[in-house]
Amino acid sequence: MTTFDQATGLAHGSFGIATFRKPGSSDFPALVLPDATVFDLSSWYRDTHAILEDWDRALQRLNDLAASRSLPELRYESLVPRPVLAHPNVLGAGANYRQHVAEMMTYNKFNQHNRKAGESDADFFARNLAEIDRRAREGMPFFWIGLHSALVGANDNIELPLIGQQPDWELEFGVVVARTARYRRPTETGALIAGYVMVNDLGTVDEFRRADVKWGHDWVSKSQPTFKPFGPFLVPKEFVDRSQVRIHLAVNGRTMQDWPITDMIFSPEQILSYATERIRLLPGDLLFTGSPPGNGAMRGQFLKPGDIIESSITYLGRQKNLVVAENAEGRAPTFGPFITEW
Repeated sequence: MTTFDQATGLAHGSFGIATFRKPGSSDFPALVLPDATVFDLSSWYRDTHAILEDWDRALQRLNDLAASRSLPELRYESLVPRPVLAHPNVLGAGANYRQHVAEMMTYNKFNQHNRKAGESDADFFARNLAEIDRRAREGMPFFWIGLHSALVGANDNIELPLIGQQPDWELEFGVVVARTARYRRPTETGALIAGYVMVNDLGTVDEFRRADVKWGHDWVSKSQPTFKPFGPFLVPKEFVDRSQVRIHLAVNGRTMQDWPITDMIFSPEQILSYATERIRLLPGDLLFTGSPPGNGAMRGQFLKPGDIIESSITYLGRQKNLVVAENAEGRAPTFGPFITEW
């Protein structure tokens, strides 16, 4: 039975790879043991990107270090967690949990034209769930491209921007790539994965649709500054049993998301395979794999200054973020919110 250390949330016998900052110092790559012992790796690697670029050799070195504890020891609680990787390519999977997508198709306005006359919510939900299962068998994944400028540390403040009235949370299971690849089958892409990490994929949901362009959508607002708390740890895949992973997020102490990742429509391997047909994957690329149910849009509740978000994913540690208003230094938007009627 897997046991977890309360100091970090890491499983005993595992370790995490992280980026930290000491007060008054610069960022450095580190190895973190479950008991909150930290080893500075900057004498070996310039940053965590360099670790991913040297993954096979680096993983062996890190396993040896975890066993020998042969470098000077630091403490996790004395350090500031930074984004695990500073500048990854960011791929965000969408519409990838059966329950979440079926709920959206059942209750959101965009799909009501498909509801049969007099059809109950339960019957409509069942039909939508069947359609999702058909998509899993016959369809393909979806992902959008994000910006690493949105990444912040696991415990940093989340700043609500001037534009957007419905800031929402979406805690997601993230995958970090260790190898370059093109045109790989799902049976091959598991070998590309270095490990797993936690990402909160925030966005202002009222800023997703716009009427002044023919395609009707714009996802750029998902990359507002601080909208991607990332980390605190990249945990090598060997330490993670995905069949046991559960996503949990609470706002002001009230549980909002609590769901197993086994409900994904497309697995990380399938999404990565799809990605290799559209882009070239590189070491350090970050994929987050979609949100389970429980986001604010389905609850009619959105974030506001003063809220506290507490998040955890099995094997991957914890996040805690205070929500604040962005300090725009007296500036005001020129274009403002998206046009919703044209």
